[in-house]
Amino acid sequence: MSDILNKAFSGKRLDFEQGISLFDEDLLALGEVADKRMKKYHPENVVTFVIDRNITFTNVCVLGCRFCAFSVKPASREAYLLSNEEIFHKVEELIEIGGTQVLLQGGIHPGLSLDYYCNLLEGIKKRFDVWLHSLSPTEVYCLSKTSGLSLKNVLLRLKNAGLDSLPGAAEILVDRVRKIVSPHKITTVQWLEVMETAHSIGMHSTATMTFGMMETKAERIEHMLEIRDLQDRTGGFKAFIPWTFSPDNTDFSTLQPAGGIDYLKTLAISRIMLDNIPNIHTGWVTEGHKLAQIGLAFGANDLGGILMEEKVVCATGVSYQTSVSKMIEIIKGVGKIPAQRNTRYEILRRFDK
Repeated sequence: MSDILNKAFSGKRLDFEQGISLFDEDLLALGEVADKRMKKYHPENVVTFVIDRNITFTNVCVLGCRFCAFSVKPASREAYLLSNEEIFHKVEELIEIGGTQVLLQGGIHPGLSLDYYCNLLEGIKKRFDVWLHSLSPTEVYCLSKTSGLSLKNVLLRLKNAGLDSLPGAAEILVDRVRKIVSPHKITTVQWLEVMETAHSIGMHSTATMTFGMMETKAERIEHMLEIRDLQDRTGGFKAFIPWTFSPDNTDFSTLQPAGGIDYLKTLAISRIMLDNIPNIHTGWVTEGHKLAQIGLAFGANDLGGILMEEKVVCATGVSYQTSVSKMIEIIKGVGKIPAQRNTRYEILRRFDK
Protein backbone atom coordinates (compact mmCIF):
# COMPACT_ATOMS: atom_id res chain seq x y z
CA MET A 1 0.00 0.00 0.00
CA SER A 2 1.00 3.61 -0.52
CA ASP A 3 1.75 5.86 2.44
CA ILE A 4 -1.69 7.43 2.16
CA LEU A 5 -3.47 4.07 2.09
CA ASN A 6 -1.40 2.92 5.06
CA LYS A 7 -2.47 6.05 6.91
CA ALA A 8 -6.12 5.32 6.07
CA PHE A 9 -5.70 1.65 6.97
CA SER A 10 -4.45 2.66 10.41
CA GLY A 11 -7.64 4.68 10.95
CA LYS A 12 -6.20 8.19 10.60
CA ARG A 13 -8.18 11.01 9.00
CA LEU A 14 -7.20 12.12 5.50
CA ASP A 15 -7.21 15.71 4.28
CA PHE A 16 -8.44 17.20 1.01
CA GLU A 17 -5.30 16.59 -1.08
CA GLN A 18 -4.92 13.06 0.27
CA GLY A 19 -8.55 12.38 -0.57
CA ILE A 20 -8.02 13.42 -4.18
CA SER A 21 -4.98 11.13 -4.46
CA LEU A 22 -7.09 8.13 -3.46
CA PHE A 23 -8.61 8.08 -6.96
CA ASP A 24 -5.16 7.11 -8.28
CA GLU A 25 -4.86 4.12 -5.95
CA ASP A 26 -5.37 0.49 -6.90
CA LEU A 27 -9.04 -0.49 -6.83
CA LEU A 28 -8.64 -3.63 -4.74
CA ALA A 29 -6.32 -1.92 -2.26
CA LEU A 30 -8.95 0.81 -1.82
CA GLY A 31 -11.56 -1.87 -1.22
CA GLU A 32 -9.42 -3.54 1.42
CA VAL A 33 -8.94 -0.28 3.32
CA ALA A 34 -12.61 0.68 3.02
CA ASP A 35 -13.70 -2.74 4.24
CA LYS A 36 -11.50 -2.40 7.31
CA ARG A 37 -12.86 1.09 8.02
CA MET A 38 -16.41 -0.27 7.70
CA LYS A 39 -15.70 -2.99 10.28
CA LYS A 40 -14.87 -0.32 12.85
CA TYR A 41 -18.59 0.44 12.92
CA HIS A 42 -19.91 -2.96 11.84
CA PRO A 43 -17.77 -5.88 13.05
CA GLU A 44 -20.70 -8.29 13.20
CA ASN A 45 -20.83 -9.35 9.48
CA VAL A 46 -24.42 -8.11 9.10
CA VAL A 47 -25.72 -6.14 6.09
CA THR A 48 -28.97 -4.25 6.52
CA PHE A 49 -31.86 -3.01 4.40
CA VAL A 50 -35.18 -1.26 5.04
CA ILE A 51 -38.63 -2.05 3.64
CA ASP A 52 -39.87 1.29 2.37
CA ARG A 53 -41.89 3.03 -0.28
CA ASN A 54 -41.27 6.10 -2.41
CA ILE A 55 -44.48 8.05 -2.81
CA THR A 56 -44.04 10.72 -5.44
CA PHE A 57 -47.17 12.69 -4.63
CA THR A 58 -46.68 15.21 -7.44
CA ASN A 59 -44.58 15.53 -10.56
CA VAL A 60 -45.01 19.31 -10.71
CA CYS A 61 -41.89 21.40 -10.15
CA VAL A 62 -41.06 24.99 -11.08
CA LEU A 63 -37.28 24.67 -10.70
CA GLY A 64 -36.52 23.09 -14.08
CA CYS A 65 -33.38 21.22 -13.02
CA ARG A 66 -31.57 20.10 -16.15
CA PHE A 67 -30.61 16.71 -14.69
CA CYS A 68 -34.23 15.74 -14.00
CA ALA A 69 -36.17 13.53 -16.42
CA PHE A 70 -39.31 13.31 -14.29
CA SER A 71 -40.82 16.67 -13.38
CA VAL A 72 -43.24 18.77 -15.44
CA LYS A 73 -44.40 22.39 -15.31
CA PRO A 74 -47.68 23.25 -13.50
CA ALA A 75 -49.57 23.80 -16.77
CA SER A 76 -48.53 20.45 -18.29
CA ARG A 77 -51.27 18.00 -19.27
CA GLU A 78 -49.14 15.32 -17.56
CA ALA A 79 -49.15 17.15 -14.21
CA TYR A 80 -50.64 15.33 -11.24
CA LEU A 81 -51.11 15.71 -7.50
CA LEU A 82 -52.21 12.67 -5.54
CA SER A 83 -55.09 13.09 -3.15
CA ASN A 84 -54.48 12.41 0.54
CA GLU A 85 -56.66 9.30 0.26
CA GLU A 86 -54.52 7.96 -2.57
CA ILE A 87 -51.40 8.55 -0.47
CA PHE A 88 -52.97 6.83 2.56
CA HIS A 89 -53.77 3.80 0.39
CA LYS A 90 -50.15 3.56 -0.75
CA VAL A 91 -48.94 3.73 2.87
CA GLU A 92 -51.42 1.00 3.80
CA GLU A 93 -50.01 -1.25 1.05
CA LEU A 94 -46.51 -0.74 2.48
CA ILE A 95 -47.64 -1.63 6.01
CA GLU A 96 -49.26 -4.81 4.68
CA ILE A 97 -45.88 -6.15 3.47
CA GLY A 98 -44.09 -5.27 6.71
CA GLY A 99 -42.73 -1.90 5.62
CA THR A 100 -41.66 0.74 8.10
CA GLN A 101 -40.48 3.81 6.14
CA VAL A 102 -42.18 6.24 3.78
CA LEU A 103 -40.27 8.63 1.55
CA LEU A 104 -42.63 11.36 0.38
CA GLN A 105 -41.07 13.21 -2.50
CA GLY A 106 -42.31 15.84 -4.88
CA GLY A 107 -41.08 18.89 -6.72
CA ILE A 108 -41.52 22.52 -5.79
CA HIS A 109 -45.24 22.80 -6.48
CA PRO A 110 -46.36 26.45 -6.33
CA GLY A 111 -49.79 25.50 -5.02
CA LEU A 112 -48.66 23.59 -1.93
CA SER A 113 -48.34 25.49 1.35
CA LEU A 114 -46.78 24.58 4.66
CA ASP A 115 -50.29 23.82 5.93
CA TYR A 116 -50.74 21.29 3.11
CA TYR A 117 -47.61 19.41 4.15
CA CYS A 118 -48.48 19.51 7.84
CA ASN A 119 -52.02 18.25 7.21
CA LEU A 120 -50.69 15.42 5.04
CA LEU A 121 -48.10 14.36 7.61
CA GLU A 122 -50.64 14.49 10.42
CA GLY A 123 -53.10 12.46 8.37
CA ILE A 124 -50.57 9.70 7.77
CA LYS A 125 -49.48 9.58 11.41
CA LYS A 126 -53.07 9.38 12.66
CA ARG A 127 -53.68 6.30 10.54
CA PHE A 128 -50.37 4.43 10.48
CA ASP A 129 -47.40 3.56 12.66
CA VAL A 130 -44.79 4.42 10.05
CA TRP A 131 -41.57 6.45 9.94
CA LEU A 132 -41.74 9.50 7.67
CA HIS A 133 -38.28 9.98 6.15
CA SER A 134 -39.50 12.64 3.77
CA LEU A 135 -39.13 16.03 2.04
CA SER A 136 -35.91 17.26 0.53
CA PRO A 137 -33.82 20.14 1.90
CA THR A 138 -34.92 22.14 -1.15
CA GLU A 139 -38.60 21.61 -0.28
CA VAL A 140 -37.96 22.67 3.31
CA TYR A 141 -36.01 25.77 2.27
CA CYS A 142 -38.71 26.83 -0.21
CA LEU A 143 -41.40 26.34 2.45
CA SER A 144 -39.45 28.72 4.66
CA LYS A 145 -39.48 31.35 1.90
CA THR A 146 -43.16 30.97 1.00
CA SER A 147 -44.37 30.84 4.61
CA GLY A 148 -42.19 33.68 5.87
CA LEU A 149 -41.03 31.50 8.77
CA SER A 150 -37.47 30.67 9.76
CA LEU A 151 -36.02 27.29 8.80
CA LYS A 152 -36.14 26.25 12.43
CA ASN A 153 -39.81 27.13 12.79
CA VAL A 154 -40.72 25.37 9.54
CA LEU A 155 -38.86 22.24 10.62
CA LEU A 156 -40.46 22.35 14.07
CA ARG A 157 -43.91 22.57 12.51
CA LEU A 158 -43.15 19.67 10.17
CA LYS A 159 -41.67 17.64 13.02
CA ASN A 160 -44.68 18.28 15.24
CA ALA A 161 -46.92 17.21 12.36
CA GLY A 162 -45.10 13.90 12.03
CA LEU A 163 -41.91 14.34 9.98
CA ASP A 164 -39.29 12.05 11.53
CA SER A 165 -36.14 12.56 9.46
CA LEU A 166 -34.82 14.19 6.29
CA PRO A 167 -33.42 12.38 3.22
CA GLY A 168 -30.23 13.79 1.76
CA ALA A 169 -31.04 14.85 -1.83
CA ALA A 170 -27.75 16.72 -2.14
CA GLU A 171 -26.81 15.99 -5.77
CA ILE A 172 -23.32 17.51 -5.68
CA LEU A 173 -22.44 20.14 -3.07
CA VAL A 174 -20.31 22.25 -5.39
CA ASP A 175 -21.89 25.48 -6.61
CA ARG A 176 -19.89 25.52 -9.87
CA VAL A 177 -21.74 22.36 -10.95
CA ARG A 178 -25.05 23.27 -9.32
CA LYS A 179 -25.20 26.46 -11.38
CA ILE A 180 -25.04 24.32 -14.53
CA VAL A 181 -27.32 21.41 -13.66
CA SER A 182 -29.79 23.03 -11.23
CA PRO A 183 -29.37 26.82 -11.29
CA HIS A 184 -32.67 27.49 -9.48
CA LYS A 185 -32.15 24.97 -6.70
CA ILE A 186 -30.72 25.84 -3.30
CA THR A 187 -26.99 26.45 -2.94
CA THR A 188 -24.49 24.35 -1.04
CA VAL A 189 -24.60 26.73 1.95
CA GLN A 190 -28.40 26.62 2.00
CA TRP A 191 -28.46 22.82 1.85
CA LEU A 192 -26.04 22.65 4.76
CA GLU A 193 -28.09 25.22 6.68
CA VAL A 194 -31.26 23.11 6.36
CA MET A 195 -29.43 20.02 7.57
CA GLU A 196 -27.70 21.77 10.48
CA THR A 197 -31.02 23.24 11.57
CA ALA A 198 -32.73 19.85 11.38
CA HIS A 199 -29.98 18.29 13.48
CA SER A 200 -30.27 21.11 16.03
CA ILE A 201 -33.89 20.16 16.80
CA GLY A 202 -33.09 16.47 17.21
CA MET A 203 -33.98 15.32 13.71
CA HIS A 204 -31.49 13.03 12.00
CA SER A 205 -30.90 12.84 8.25
CA THR A 206 -28.97 11.16 5.49
CA ALA A 207 -26.73 12.68 2.84
CA THR A 208 -26.36 11.69 -0.80
CA MET A 209 -23.92 12.42 -3.60
CA THR A 210 -24.85 12.11 -7.25
CA PHE A 211 -21.65 11.93 -9.28
CA GLY A 212 -20.86 11.82 -12.96
CA MET A 213 -22.46 15.28 -13.39
CA MET A 214 -19.43 17.05 -14.90
CA GLU A 215 -17.77 17.41 -11.50
CA THR A 216 -14.06 16.80 -11.00
CA LYS A 217 -12.62 14.21 -8.63
CA ALA A 218 -11.52 17.10 -6.40
CA GLU A 219 -15.12 18.34 -6.28
CA ARG A 220 -16.31 14.92 -5.13
CA ILE A 221 -13.88 15.17 -2.23
CA GLU A 222 -15.06 18.74 -1.59
CA HIS A 223 -18.61 17.39 -1.32
CA MET A 224 -17.56 14.68 1.13
CA LEU A 225 -15.67 17.15 3.31
CA GLU A 226 -18.68 19.48 3.51
CA ILE A 227 -20.64 16.52 4.89
CA ARG A 228 -17.80 15.44 7.20
CA ASP A 229 -17.36 18.94 8.64
CA LEU A 230 -21.07 19.27 9.40
CA GLN A 231 -21.11 15.80 10.94
CA ASP A 232 -18.22 16.83 13.21
CA ARG A 233 -20.42 19.68 14.49
CA THR A 234 -23.79 17.93 14.78
CA GLY A 235 -23.48 14.15 14.52
CA GLY A 236 -26.86 14.16 12.78
CA PHE A 237 -26.14 12.14 9.63
CA LYS A 238 -27.04 8.46 9.90
CA ALA A 239 -25.84 7.47 6.45
CA PHE A 240 -24.17 8.53 3.22
CA ILE A 241 -25.44 7.32 -0.15
CA PRO A 242 -23.32 7.87 -3.27
CA TRP A 243 -24.87 7.05 -6.63
CA THR A 244 -24.16 7.68 -10.29
CA PHE A 245 -26.00 10.16 -12.47
CA SER A 246 -28.30 8.60 -15.07
CA PRO A 247 -28.17 11.03 -18.04
CA ASP A 248 -30.74 9.56 -20.44
CA ASN A 249 -33.84 11.71 -21.08
CA THR A 250 -32.17 14.71 -19.43
CA ASP A 251 -30.40 17.76 -20.90
CA PHE A 252 -27.15 15.84 -20.46
CA SER A 253 -28.01 12.71 -22.42
CA THR A 254 -24.67 12.84 -24.28
CA LEU A 255 -22.68 12.49 -21.05
CA GLN A 256 -20.87 9.19 -20.61
CA PRO A 257 -22.20 7.60 -17.39
CA ALA A 258 -19.73 6.75 -14.64
CA GLY A 259 -18.63 3.12 -14.94
CA GLY A 260 -18.39 0.32 -12.42
CA ILE A 261 -14.77 0.94 -11.45
CA ASP A 262 -15.44 4.64 -10.90
CA TYR A 263 -18.47 3.76 -8.78
CA LEU A 264 -16.57 1.27 -6.60
CA LYS A 265 -13.64 3.64 -6.13
CA THR A 266 -15.94 6.50 -5.15
CA LEU A 267 -17.87 4.22 -2.79
CA ALA A 268 -14.66 3.08 -1.09
CA ILE A 269 -13.33 6.63 -0.86
CA SER A 270 -16.61 7.71 0.72
CA ARG A 271 -16.10 5.19 3.51
CA ILE A 272 -12.48 6.25 4.00
CA MET A 273 -13.08 10.01 3.96
CA LEU A 274 -16.35 9.99 5.93
CA ASP A 275 -14.83 8.49 9.03
CA ASN A 276 -17.58 9.93 11.25
CA ILE A 277 -20.63 8.53 9.43
CA PRO A 278 -21.57 4.99 10.49
CA ASN A 279 -23.54 3.77 7.48
CA ILE A 280 -22.61 3.79 3.79
CA HIS A 281 -25.12 2.49 1.24
CA THR A 282 -24.34 0.61 -1.95
CA GLY A 283 -26.90 1.46 -4.59
CA TRP A 284 -28.87 -1.11 -6.56
CA VAL A 285 -31.28 1.59 -7.85
CA THR A 286 -28.76 3.12 -10.26
CA GLU A 287 -25.98 0.52 -10.29
CA GLY A 288 -27.95 -2.73 -10.48
CA HIS A 289 -27.88 -5.76 -8.21
CA LYS A 290 -24.48 -7.17 -9.17
CA LEU A 291 -22.50 -3.97 -8.74
CA ALA A 292 -24.36 -3.19 -5.52
CA GLN A 293 -23.38 -6.63 -4.25
CA ILE A 294 -19.71 -6.02 -5.08
CA GLY A 295 -20.02 -2.71 -3.22
CA LEU A 296 -20.43 -4.72 0.01
CA ALA A 297 -16.69 -5.43 -0.26
CA PHE A 298 -15.87 -1.75 -0.83
CA GLY A 299 -16.95 -0.17 2.44
CA ALA A 300 -20.75 -0.40 2.26
CA ASN A 301 -22.79 -2.03 5.03
CA ASP A 302 -26.32 -1.27 3.82
CA LEU A 303 -28.37 -1.88 0.67
CA GLY A 304 -30.88 0.91 1.30
CA GLY A 305 -34.55 0.17 0.72
CA ILE A 306 -36.69 -1.89 -1.60
CA LEU A 307 -38.25 1.42 -2.76
CA MET A 308 -41.70 0.32 -3.82
CA GLU A 309 -42.84 2.49 -6.74
CA GLU A 310 -39.60 4.38 -7.43
CA LYS A 311 -40.35 6.79 -10.32
CA VAL A 312 -37.71 9.51 -10.53
CA VAL A 313 -34.74 7.36 -11.55
CA CYS A 314 -37.02 5.20 -13.71
CA ALA A 315 -37.80 8.28 -15.79
CA THR A 316 -34.20 8.20 -17.06
CA GLY A 317 -34.68 4.67 -18.39
CA VAL A 318 -32.88 2.96 -15.50
CA SER A 319 -35.46 0.60 -14.04
CA TYR A 320 -33.91 -1.92 -11.68
CA GLN A 321 -36.43 -3.48 -9.29
CA THR A 322 -35.89 -5.42 -6.09
CA SER A 323 -37.69 -7.24 -3.28
CA VAL A 324 -37.01 -8.54 0.21
CA SER A 325 -36.09 -11.97 -1.17
CA LYS A 326 -33.66 -10.38 -3.65
CA MET A 327 -32.05 -8.32 -0.87
CA ILE A 328 -31.54 -11.47 1.18
CA GLU A 329 -30.08 -13.29 -1.82
CA ILE A 330 -27.62 -10.46 -2.58
CA ILE A 331 -26.38 -10.29 1.01
CA LYS A 332 -26.08 -14.03 1.53
CA GLY A 333 -24.23 -14.23 -1.78
CA VAL A 334 -21.24 -12.46 -0.21
CA GLY A 335 -21.30 -14.54 2.97
CA LYS A 336 -22.94 -11.93 5.16
CA ILE A 337 -26.07 -12.03 7.32
CA PRO A 338 -29.09 -10.12 5.98
CA ALA A 339 -31.11 -8.05 8.43
CA GLN A 340 -34.13 -5.80 8.12
CA ARG A 341 -33.65 -2.46 9.89
CA ASN A 342 -35.68 0.61 10.64
CA THR A 343 -34.74 4.19 9.72
CA ARG A 344 -32.75 4.55 12.95
CA TYR A 345 -30.64 1.59 11.76
CA GLU A 346 -31.95 -0.62 14.56
CA ILE A 347 -32.24 -4.25 13.50
CA LEU A 348 -35.81 -5.56 13.42
CA ARG A 349 -35.24 -9.04 12.00
CA ARG A 350 -32.27 -11.18 10.99
CA PHE A 351 -32.31 -13.79 8.25
CA ASP A 352 -29.64 -16.17 9.55
CA LYS A 353 -31.09 -19.29 7.91
